[in-house]
Amino acid sequence: MSRPVAYLNARLVDPASGYDGPGAVIVTEGVVADIAYAPDFGRLSADIEVIDAGGALLIPGLIDIRVKTGEPGAEPKETLKSAALAAAAGGVTTIVVQPDTNPVMDEPSVVDFILRRARDIELVNVYPAGAATKGGLGERMAEIGLMHEAGCLYVTDADRPIVDSKVLRRVLSYAKAFGVPVAHRPADPWLSAGAVASEGEFAARMGLPSVPAIAERIMLERDLALVELTGAPFIVDQVTTGAALESLKRGLDRGLPVTATTSINHLSFNEIDIGDYRTFCKVDPPLRSEGDRQAVIDAVASGLIQVIVSAHAPAPAEDKRLPYDEAAPGAVGLQTLLAALLSFHHDGRIPLIDLIRTVTSAPAKLLGLQAGRIARGAPADLVICDLNAPVVIQADKLISKSKNSPFDGRRLQGKVLRTVVDGRTVYAI
Repeated sequence: MSRPVAYLNARLVDPASGYDGPGAVIVTEGVVADIAYAPDFGRLSADIEVIDAGGALLIPGLIDIRVKTGEPGAEPKETLKSAALAAAAGGVTTIVVQPDTNPVMDEPSVVDFILRRARDIELVNVYPAGAATKGGLGERMAEIGLMHEAGCLYVTDADRPIVDSKVLRRVLSYAKAFGVPVAHRPADPWLSAGAVASEGEFAARMGLPSVPAIAERIMLERDLALVELTGAPFIVDQVTTGAALESLKRGLDRGLPVTATTSINHLSFNEIDIGDYRTFCKVDPPLRSEGDRQAVIDAVASGLIQVIVSAHAPAPAEDKRLPYDEAAPGAVGLQTLLAALLSFHHDGRIPLIDLIRTVTSAPAKLLGLQAGRIARGAPADLVICDLNAPVVIQADKLISKSKNSPFDGRRLQGKVLRTVVDGRTVYAI
């Protein structure tokens, strides 16, 4: 039996209970045994290890529901272990890995492989998302029921939209029978084909193939109509434009079972950040206009967008150091997610408790996880963070095997001091 640990003298922020104030937590055998809404518990038993947080932030471990790795099939990009190490260093205690691996995660055996590897690594919690269609090709429905039984949390074809409306309807109807959410990227495939930037004056000056923002809204309108038809739980995979937000709000006002996500990249950067063809800022969907970025921030503040993801997508240097339209899209983000998120608290844009909700209790509720909260009996997945400590992001020092971070050189505030998973310290400085 492991020794109980008391975390004292912290600022406890738990969005699930709505609490933000002084707090202390005792962890025993991997779960939260007791909570004090005060700096400490008073006199403690001598067999309890004491860790003084020194007034630092104590929050539930972050849950990132959109993470790509290279395993299986492209381990030089990222392995499950390197992703887990990066997650732990960033305060992320649960990750959901995308199914566009090699082989594609479209059957129970691949789901089982991911879960077994995660148990062997024994760092953070790792769950798979299953492919919605065979091979992620958008043509034939995958074994959704069997993958769900094996342990996948939701189904998606990741970056590929399902163009055939009849196929998506079948996926939604079948997934609903198992209570499995379906995540889908809203992007009209014909307007988006070959695009590497958002349509506008900047892309025209740079000579880059571009996609109009309306492409996101067009596909989202189709998706919402199918959700209304089937009643299936639905995840909008990364809303990035103001036009799509209008459609999203109308759908939610009609009571549709929809949850929208956005990425930390689209909250933090706009199309101008690609500068002189800076490929580390090439992501999918492409970075949008400043007006779109501000609209998405406002949507997070209002609760219209409920979940923020890192959209962690590793790409090695040889895939990034190419002409802009040939370079691979994607950015690593597990290790920088929390510090980047806290920028909106420091700027006074979004209250701290609401920001933390988007990466803890909201994704936990969406996927039916017990994590994402600090409550008696809950898993002891915790993060201690110095809210005001300066952090300069240096891409070459990130733990991920690939170093493609758009935050390279950016000054942030918020340093992870300790990450705890199931009561075990998996990262500490």
